[in-house]
Amino acid sequence: MKTVMWLYLFIFVAFFDLHAQFPMLTPYAISLGAAPSFIGFIMGIYSLTHLPGNLLAGYSVDRFGSKPFIVLSLIGAGALLIAQGHVADPWQLLAVRSVSGFVLAFLSPACLALLAKLARDHVHQSKLMSGNGLVHTLASVVSPAAGALLVAKVGFTTAFVALGWGLIVTGILAAFGVKEAPAALSKPIAPKVEEAGGAAAPAGRSRNLPWLFYGVPLALSCSQGILFFELPLLSESAASVVETGVLFSIVSVGALITLAMVFFNRVPPLYRTMFGALALALVFFGLAMRWPVPLPVSLLLIGMAKGVIFPAIAALLASATAPSKYGRVFSVLSIAFSLGAFIGPIVAGQVRNHLSPYYIAFVALMTALALLPPPFKRSAPASAKT
Repeated sequence: MKTVMWLYLFIFVAFFDLHAQFPMLTPYAISLGAAPSFIGFIMGIYSLTHLPGNLLAGYSVDRFGSKPFIVLSLIGAGALLIAQGHVADPWQLLAVRSVSGFVLAFLSPACLALLAKLARDHVHQSKLMSGNGLVHTLASVVSPAAGALLVAKVGFTTAFVALGWGLIVTGILAAFGVKEAPAALSKPIAPKVEEAGGAAAPAGRSRNLPWLFYGVPLALSCSQGILFFELPLLSESAASVVETGVLFSIVSVGALITLAMVFFNRVPPLYRTMFGALALALVFFGLAMRWPVPLPVSLLLIGMAKGVIFPAIAALLASATAPSKYGRVFSVLSIAFSLGAFIGPIVAGQVRNHLSPYYIAFVALMTALALLPPPFKRSAPASAKT
């Protein structure tokens, strides 16, 4: 449990620094002379360069453990964030963001794999994943507004440097505070039939999730990338960077509300994923149709849907995977998130003058739901019946 608390602390500080950039990037790029379409590439390239890092992270985390990748990712990301505050034009910003995407690609698979290994059983595993989402959300509640206030007080360069040093210090502390999971805890966890939506896997084995399942995290990330691109450009948030930060924080407050509803952990993660994705799609459809719901309420609903989906996806993957493959399966999850985050801002930047980007988010989510395979068969393998 001590390792879990240390890990949550470092996750909080890391994601506080990273989410503090969200309201800053678009106005910072504009101040450097970037056009809206090029800003989409600046935001998308970060996710594109996640892909080779995700591919390496999967087998590397399984082979060498999580700790070295957590430490090196945090320190490397901090150094690049300091460099980001000293770029002179949009192309340099693009280059720094592309390297940052590769460096940080190792962080999420390493953290999720370590949390999954520390779980005692499938219920505890689901709670740890929800705890990760809760810590992540707590950081994202205050960080956008804090980052915006920091820019208003000290300017872009000093703000990026301060956030960069925060990540470096966190990486150094993680070298002493994060411990690998003891061998006794790194054992297969057979999920209950109702938890995974299908039959329990035999000990030491993992069930193959259909590849179409990863369409949901891809569409989710695409819609989130569209929102992160659009929000700073909306007329309601154009007045100041501070107001943009507040709007980002509203999304996180919504996620915090549903993450605090611990009874959701008793609902099978597959059903949580489906319900959350459908609710999110409907909200984006409403935004595309300019429904009469105030923008802050819409953002709160988006956050609530995200608070249901993210821990459900992680819990489902962990329950269906053997510990020896945690790094690989969470690496594939990160790849899906990276692809979506790359596609979303770029598409939004290209179509926003002709079509509401929120409609693209709605179509992506509904398509992923339509292609989602049915729950796994409930017939247990012969070895599991004996």
